[in-house]
Amino acid sequence: MKRIINLLLGLVLIANVNAQNESKFEFTDVYNIKTTPVKSQDRTGTCWAFSTTSFVETEVIRLGGPELDLSEMYFVRYVYPKKAQKYVMLHGKGNFSQGGLAHDVMNSIRAYGMATEEAYPGRREVSKPHNHTELELSQKVLLDNFISQRSASPNPVWYEVLGSVLDNYLGEIPEKVDGKTPQEFAAKMKINPDDYIELTSYTNYPYYKLVDLEIPDNWSHDRFYNLPLDELMEVINNALANGYSMVWDGDVSEKFFSHKEGVALVPADESKGFEPQAEKSITPAIRQEAFLSWQSTDDHLMHITGMVKDQNGTVYYKTKNSWGEKSNAFGGYLNMSESYVRLHTVSVMIHKDALPKSIAKKIKVK
Repeated sequence: MKRIINLLLGLVLIANVNAQNESKFEFTDVYNIKTTPVKSQDRTGTCWAFSTTSFVETEVIRLGGPELDLSEMYFVRYVYPKKAQKYVMLHGKGNFSQGGLAHDVMNSIRAYGMATEEAYPGRREVSKPHNHTELELSQKVLLDNFISQRSASPNPVWYEVLGSVLDNYLGEIPEKVDGKTPQEFAAKMKINPDDYIELTSYTNYPYYKLVDLEIPDNWSHDRFYNLPLDELMEVINNALANGYSMVWDGDVSEKFFSHKEGVALVPADESKGFEPQAEKSITPAIRQEAFLSWQSTDDHLMHITGMVKDQNGTVYYKTKNSWGEKSNAFGGYLNMSESYVRLHTVSVMIHKDALPKSIAKKIKVK
């Protein structure tokens, strides 16, 4: 996630330069799922909260509810203490950072409900962008100091102090959201976290089983269904064809991922640059090698809301990013080619009803 923060800083410099960008791609919609406006995670590593919150907002619309502006920071406020507790219990050997995964939002909804942006903006001065650089450092210093003092019978109130730090930076948690508790509000919007599952595809895990995906941001050790690659793509395509969007976790640090250009691809001839062309064929073995060599990592989470084709008929997945509406000439969206998704997808989160029946039977999801 730290690489993403650096990318965001670069985007700030080019945000207003791309308005006249002339793409060589001509895209035609295949599926386009109604969603909410693009937002910016600003100077934070909380793409997991922004992408999954966008997904939840879109699920509310799909389920017949209103178009909402939900608070990403409401989930962040609850996840930081959970990560801190895990970090302390592991004697500082675990992962404590701004990063996370889609299930962190669903786990928070299950325990604490959800809030609107109006009820919890997640910063003291709403006119200023989010910035968690100092917040992360303040928490880390507190936790590391506590861990270093354990042998001297340290004061166990660190958890309360951490809560005060979070309240100071993010604001106090609201008791009511539109006149209801956050849990009641989530229930009213028909969001049941148990309806959502995460899927991955790697050959070092058994297929059709729940596996502990070994990536740094899976600090909670949540489990993912492991599918063969072709079946993972079948799930993605089936979901979009039936009006279901999804949260995408994957690698965005590749040479041919360009938010500026609005495309991500795996060209067969890299000398052609960003233009419609033939792409490399991605096999499970190629994908596995990229994962094990750390070429393909869980850099970033985004929200896939549709499918398009270019003028050559190549399939791309329409992807809502959280780098701001003005971060490129495409309203903050980009299109990831099928080859790119096959190679660089670490995981996806979907509603379980989006599964093809044959695959749901194999992984025993009802």
